[in-house]
Amino acid sequence: MNTVNGDMTMGEILGIDATIAPILMAAGMHCIGCPSAQGETLEQAALVHGIEVEPLVDQINEYLANKEK
Repeated sequence: MNTVNGDMTMGEILGIDATIAPILMAAGMHCIGCPSAQGETLEQAALVHGIEVEPLVDQINEYLANKEK
């Protein structure tokens, strides 16, 4: 099963599954397509956007787990 963590870059996360993008966008991360954002970690992006990273990581991992069923 694929999982993500806060230390992964946005590029790595979207490389696992591009359909994670709507989750990130719903959390307020509308710059995911920006080339500089691709090298930013999820934790860094969350900090910039005032979002707690762990609930977002949990939401993404739950989405991935349910998608694999």
